[in-house]
Amino acid sequence: MSVGFVAFHYPAAAHFDDFVDRVARVATFLGTTPGCLSVDYWVTDDDAAVVSAAHWETEQDYTAAFTFDGAPNLDVAFDEREVRPREIFKLHSR
Repeated sequence: MSVGFVAFHYPAAAHFDDFVDRVARVATFLGTTPGCLSVDYWVTDDDAAVVSAAHWETEQDYTAAFTFDGAPNLDVAFDEREVRPREIFKLHSR
């Protein structure tokens, strides 16, 4: 069974470009993790949200990716740079 996620992030306007850069760095790293089948991110037309998604071959690969072992100093903290909580949906194939 493959596993993945879709996440909606809501950065403050003053931090939007920096936030997109943060998401890009995380996406690049996740794309190198074992079993990663795909990873991408998008921004909404109004720059209100950044949407990220990724997909792994197995639950074990998914879980291991989020240990961030060997990750180059990634900033994944939720803080005042975001105007509302992230919405993250874990998904699995049937």
